[in-house]
Amino acid sequence: MHILLAPVGSHGDVHPFIGLGMGLQARGHRITLIASEIFEELAVRHGFEFASTVTRAEYEQTVANPDLWHPKRSARVIFDDALMRKYLPIGYVQIRQRYVPHDTVLLAGPLSLPARVAHDKLGIPLATVHLAPIGLFSAVETSIYPTIRMRSWWPASLKRTLFWMGERVMLDPLVRPQLNAFRATLDLPPVRRVLGQWIHSPQLVLGLFPDWFGQAPDWPAQVRTPGFIRYDQADTKPVPASVEAFLNKGDAPIIFSFGSAMRTGRSYFEAAVEACQVLGRRGLFLAKATDQIPPDLPPTILQADYVPFSAVFPRAAAVVHHGGIGTTAQALAAGVPQVIMPMSFDQPDNAERLRKLGVARVVPAAQFTGATLTAALRGLLADDRVPKACADFQERLRRTDPLRDACDWIEGLRGKDPV
Repeated sequence: MHILLAPVGSHGDVHPFIGLGMGLQARGHRITLIASEIFEELAVRHGFEFASTVTRAEYEQTVANPDLWHPKRSARVIFDDALMRKYLPIGYVQIRQRYVPHDTVLLAGPLSLPARVAHDKLGIPLATVHLAPIGLFSAVETSIYPTIRMRSWWPASLKRTLFWMGERVMLDPLVRPQLNAFRATLDLPPVRRVLGQWIHSPQLVLGLFPDWFGQAPDWPAQVRTPGFIRYDQADTKPVPASVEAFLNKGDAPIIFSFGSAMRTGRSYFEAAVEACQVLGRRGLFLAKATDQIPPDLPPTILQADYVPFSAVFPRAAAVVHHGGIGTTAQALAAGVPQVIMPMSFDQPDNAERLRKLGVARVVPAAQFTGATLTAALRGLLADDRVPKACADFQERLRRTDPLRDACDWIEGLRGKDPV
């Protein structure tokens, strides 16, 4: 069959879809990636067809916006009115043009609003793909949100009320006007509670994380959690010679990465330099070589634009990162201790889950200085319980085959179009 992949976001959001596409392609299916044109080369490299939605310039403009990482202002960057006005019809048309009844299945991220619209209008079988637990609201096992932390002992009725208020007051006003205006052009009725309820496919919701990382009894019945899909381009991007030489000539470094979309991390990398020097540790910075990288790095610290995490994390003493789910998954698979500096989106929730697993320390972005990072790393590396916890969850990941299970569930959608 023809599988349409419709992720929204940065490389960390797109990579799991590429991994799914490769698994489905190996089973004989045709794959099309529908995404920002920045990912066209990646799609073609794997033999996928490609359709563009957001331009390269629009993508770069979005990731360059410092508010993208702000816990309260990030949603306005993602749901920018002008971008949504353009993106909704383009995304929908790209799906509609490729839909062949009873032969096409659509996999979409939760922010791919055109995909959910296409399901409502055309009946195309749809799997909503959540990369982290935070996208699935629960009044029982409640996630931690950038703007509020609901306590575990709060009554479920209070949590449900807060969810309703949050959607009504904060989220729906950002999303509904443009979404429902576009739905009206297709003779579709308006929707509400967009991100809490409507966005989930009624047919299949895939949580690409293991149940020990996230599960809740009040999630929708169609949720399945096969596990992490840990694609990171390791099949086509070898470790650069400079990085390989650096790794081979000294003790295991601390690796620092604050996300592929990070362009404003100067203060974070300055704190990393200070921590490495105080601790007498080598460091590897994985980030775009913009002005966010401090000049004149000492010889004990190396910067590289991109290196597959699966190739270097197992060779690290620790990994310091922002709590993105892709980096989280790779660090767990490598069995390496972590320090998390969460900023927005799913990052605070992922950070707390890692802390509870016993594999990480958490330093909020507002408190991330050389001194606090040094203290967190010193405590992490001196804690004898951490290596055991890291090895335990690494072994759990080795014993599962999430790609097989996810592909099985996706193939089960074939033919579930309207009669």
